[in-house]
Amino acid sequence: MTRPRLLDLFCGAGGAAMGYHRAGFDVTGVDNRPQPRYPFEFHQADAMTFPLDGYDAIHASPPCQGYSRALRPLVKRDYPHLIGDVLSRVKAVGVPYVVENVIGAPLPSQTTLEGEHGVMLCGTMFRLPLKHHRLFQLSYPAFPPRGCRHDEQPLMNPVRRGSWYDQQFDHSEREYRQAKGVPWMNREEGREAIPPTYTEHIGAALLQHLKERAA
Repeated sequence: MTRPRLLDLFCGAGGAAMGYHRAGFDVTGVDNRPQPRYPFEFHQADAMTFPLDGYDAIHASPPCQGYSRALRPLVKRDYPHLIGDVLSRVKAVGVPYVVENVIGAPLPSQTTLEGEHGVMLCGTMFRLPLKHHRLFQLSYPAFPPRGCRHDEQPLMNPVRRGSWYDQQFDHSEREYRQAKGVPWMNREEGREAIPPTYTEHIGAALLQHLKERAA
Protein backbone atom coordinates (compact mmCIF):
# COMPACT_ATOMS: atom_id res chain seq x y z
CA MET A 1 0.00 0.00 0.00
CA THR A 2 1.41 3.42 -1.00
CA ARG A 3 2.03 5.76 1.88
CA PRO A 4 0.87 9.38 1.38
CA ARG A 5 3.61 11.97 0.92
CA LEU A 6 4.00 14.80 3.44
CA LEU A 7 6.19 17.88 2.98
CA ASP A 8 7.82 19.08 6.21
CA LEU A 9 8.73 22.80 5.90
CA PHE A 10 11.16 24.42 8.37
CA CYS A 11 11.88 20.84 9.37
CA GLY A 12 14.78 21.21 11.79
CA ALA A 13 16.22 17.88 12.87
CA GLY A 14 12.97 15.99 12.35
CA GLY A 15 10.90 15.80 15.54
CA ALA A 16 7.64 16.49 13.70
CA ALA A 17 8.73 14.31 10.78
CA MET A 18 9.23 11.24 12.97
CA GLY A 19 5.69 11.51 14.31
CA TYR A 20 4.20 11.73 10.82
CA HIS A 21 6.34 8.79 9.72
CA ARG A 22 5.00 6.69 12.58
CA ALA A 23 1.45 7.73 11.66
CA GLY A 24 1.94 6.35 8.14
CA PHE A 25 3.47 9.07 5.92
CA ASP A 26 6.53 9.26 3.71
CA VAL A 27 8.13 12.55 4.77
CA THR A 28 10.36 15.01 2.91
CA GLY A 29 12.02 17.79 4.90
CA VAL A 30 13.04 21.32 3.86
CA ASP A 31 15.17 23.71 5.89
CA ASN A 32 17.53 26.54 5.02
CA ARG A 33 20.22 25.11 7.30
CA PRO A 34 22.02 21.76 6.97
CA GLN A 35 20.28 19.03 8.95
CA PRO A 36 22.68 16.08 9.01
CA ARG A 37 20.57 14.18 11.56
CA TYR A 38 17.24 14.58 9.75
CA PRO A 39 16.03 10.96 9.48
CA PHE A 40 14.28 11.14 6.08
CA GLU A 41 14.68 12.69 2.64
CA PHE A 42 16.00 16.23 3.07
CA HIS A 43 16.44 19.33 0.88
CA GLN A 44 18.43 22.36 2.03
CA ALA A 45 16.35 25.19 0.58
CA ASP A 46 14.18 28.18 1.45
CA ALA A 47 10.85 26.88 2.76
CA MET A 48 9.12 30.02 1.47
CA THR A 49 10.07 29.30 -2.15
CA PHE A 50 10.42 25.50 -2.26
CA PRO A 51 7.90 23.92 -4.71
CA LEU A 52 4.83 22.59 -2.89
CA ASP A 53 3.28 20.50 -5.66
CA GLY A 54 3.32 16.71 -5.62
CA TYR A 55 2.54 16.17 -1.94
CA ASP A 56 -0.58 14.86 -0.24
CA ALA A 57 -0.21 17.12 2.82
CA ILE A 58 2.03 19.88 4.16
CA HIS A 59 3.35 20.59 7.65
CA ALA A 60 5.13 23.87 8.47
CA SER A 61 6.89 25.00 11.64
CA PRO A 62 8.05 28.56 10.88
CA PRO A 63 10.54 30.20 13.28
CA CYS A 64 9.01 30.62 16.73
CA GLN A 65 11.33 33.14 18.41
CA GLY A 66 9.36 36.16 17.21
CA TYR A 67 6.25 34.85 18.98
CA SER A 68 7.75 33.26 22.08
CA ARG A 69 6.66 34.60 25.47
CA ALA A 70 10.05 33.55 26.82
CA LEU A 71 11.85 36.32 24.92
CA ARG A 72 11.74 40.03 25.65
CA PRO A 73 9.94 42.26 23.09
CA LEU A 74 13.14 44.01 22.04
CA VAL A 75 14.70 40.63 21.29
CA LYS A 76 11.66 39.22 19.51
CA ARG A 77 11.52 42.07 17.02
CA ASP A 78 14.77 40.85 15.46
CA TYR A 79 13.17 37.55 14.38
CA PRO A 80 10.84 36.99 11.40
CA HIS A 81 7.07 36.72 11.78
CA LEU A 82 6.17 34.32 8.99
CA ILE A 83 2.97 32.62 10.12
CA GLY A 84 0.64 34.80 8.04
CA ASP A 85 2.69 34.30 4.89
CA VAL A 86 3.09 30.58 5.54
CA LEU A 87 -0.66 30.10 6.04
CA SER A 88 -1.41 31.98 2.82
CA ARG A 89 1.08 29.85 0.93
CA VAL A 90 -0.04 26.42 2.15
CA LYS A 91 -3.76 27.24 1.90
CA ALA A 92 -3.31 28.11 -1.78
CA VAL A 93 -2.05 24.60 -2.59
CA GLY A 94 -5.37 22.89 -1.88
CA VAL A 95 -4.05 19.92 0.11
CA PRO A 96 -4.47 19.36 3.86
CA TYR A 97 -2.02 21.35 5.96
CA VAL A 98 -0.74 21.80 9.51
CA VAL A 99 1.04 24.93 10.77
CA GLU A 100 2.72 24.66 14.20
CA ASN A 101 4.19 27.17 16.62
CA VAL A 102 4.56 28.17 20.27
CA ILE A 103 2.09 29.64 22.71
CA GLY A 104 1.92 33.32 21.85
CA ALA A 105 1.79 32.75 18.10
CA PRO A 106 -1.35 33.86 16.20
CA LEU A 107 -2.73 30.33 15.87
CA PRO A 108 -6.00 29.02 17.39
CA SER A 109 -5.87 26.61 20.31
CA GLN A 110 -9.22 25.10 19.33
CA THR A 111 -11.74 25.27 16.49
CA THR A 112 -13.09 28.82 16.21
CA LEU A 113 -16.50 30.19 15.24
CA GLU A 114 -14.93 31.19 11.92
CA GLY A 115 -14.19 27.53 11.21
CA GLU A 116 -10.43 27.61 11.74
CA HIS A 117 -9.35 24.28 13.20
CA GLY A 118 -6.83 24.47 16.00
CA VAL A 119 -5.48 22.29 18.80
CA MET A 120 -3.06 22.84 21.67
CA LEU A 121 -0.98 19.83 22.72
CA CYS A 122 1.11 19.24 25.85
CA GLY A 123 3.35 16.36 26.83
CA THR A 124 1.22 15.56 29.87
CA MET A 125 -1.74 14.84 27.55
CA PHE A 126 0.29 11.82 26.40
CA ARG A 127 1.60 10.96 29.88
CA LEU A 128 5.03 12.32 29.04
CA PRO A 129 6.86 14.12 31.90
CA LEU A 130 6.98 17.30 29.80
CA LYS A 131 5.13 20.61 30.13
CA HIS A 132 5.73 21.44 26.50
CA HIS A 133 2.82 23.32 24.90
CA ARG A 134 2.50 23.71 21.13
CA LEU A 135 -0.24 25.18 18.93
CA PHE A 136 -1.36 23.59 15.65
CA GLN A 137 -3.62 25.16 13.04
CA LEU A 138 -5.03 22.54 10.69
CA SER A 139 -7.24 22.31 7.64
CA TYR A 140 -9.12 19.41 9.24
CA PRO A 141 -10.45 18.78 12.77
CA ALA A 142 -8.22 17.19 15.40
CA PHE A 143 -8.61 17.04 19.16
CA PRO A 144 -6.29 16.49 22.14
CA PRO A 145 -6.38 13.02 23.71
CA ARG A 146 -7.24 14.61 27.09
CA GLY A 147 -6.55 17.80 29.05
CA CYS A 148 -3.20 18.84 30.51
CA ARG A 149 -2.19 16.98 33.68
CA HIS A 150 0.68 19.06 35.04
CA ASP A 151 0.05 17.80 38.56
CA GLU A 152 0.03 14.12 37.64
CA GLN A 153 3.79 13.55 37.89
CA PRO A 154 7.02 15.57 38.22
CA LEU A 155 7.85 17.43 35.03
CA MET A 156 11.24 16.86 33.48
CA ASN A 157 13.51 19.88 33.16
CA PRO A 158 17.09 19.64 31.88
CA VAL A 159 18.11 22.91 33.57
CA ARG A 160 17.46 23.96 37.17
CA ARG A 161 15.46 27.20 37.23
CA GLY A 162 14.87 27.83 40.91
CA SER A 163 12.33 26.97 43.59
CA TRP A 164 9.35 28.33 41.60
CA TYR A 165 9.65 25.15 39.51
CA ASP A 166 9.41 22.99 42.61
CA GLN A 167 7.48 20.31 40.74
CA GLN A 168 10.15 19.90 38.07
CA PHE A 169 13.19 17.70 38.43
CA ASP A 170 16.54 17.89 36.75
CA HIS A 171 17.77 15.35 34.24
CA SER A 172 20.64 15.21 31.85
CA GLU A 173 20.15 16.55 28.34
CA ARG A 174 20.38 12.98 27.03
CA GLU A 175 17.60 11.78 29.34
CA TYR A 176 15.47 14.80 28.39
CA ARG A 177 15.82 14.05 24.67
CA GLN A 178 14.98 10.41 25.33
CA ALA A 179 11.79 11.36 27.19
CA LYS A 180 10.88 13.81 24.42
CA GLY A 181 11.31 11.06 21.85
CA VAL A 182 14.21 12.60 19.89
CA PRO A 183 17.32 10.65 21.00
CA TRP A 184 19.07 11.09 17.63
CA MET A 185 19.36 14.88 18.08
CA ASN A 186 22.02 16.97 19.75
CA ARG A 187 21.33 19.29 22.68
CA GLU A 188 20.23 22.36 20.71
CA GLU A 189 18.11 20.37 18.26
CA GLY A 190 16.42 18.46 21.05
CA ARG A 191 15.46 21.59 22.96
CA GLU A 192 13.73 23.07 19.89
CA ALA A 193 12.10 19.88 18.62
CA ILE A 194 8.43 19.00 18.63
CA PRO A 195 7.90 15.68 20.46
CA PRO A 196 7.05 13.14 17.73
CA THR A 197 4.13 11.94 19.85
CA TYR A 198 2.31 15.19 18.99
CA THR A 199 2.51 14.79 15.22
CA GLU A 200 1.87 11.08 15.40
CA HIS A 201 -1.44 12.00 17.05
CA ILE A 202 -2.47 14.71 14.58
CA GLY A 203 -0.97 12.66 11.74
CA ALA A 204 -3.36 9.82 12.53
CA ALA A 205 -6.26 12.28 12.22
CA LEU A 206 -4.72 13.59 8.98
CA LEU A 207 -4.46 10.08 7.55
CA GLN A 208 -8.13 9.45 8.35
CA HIS A 209 -9.03 12.79 6.75
CA LEU A 210 -7.18 11.84 3.55
CA LYS A 211 -8.99 8.49 3.44
CA GLU A 212 -12.35 10.21 3.81
CA ARG A 213 -11.48 12.69 1.05
CA ALA A 214 -10.55 9.83 -1.27
CA ALA A 215 -13.73 7.83 -0.56
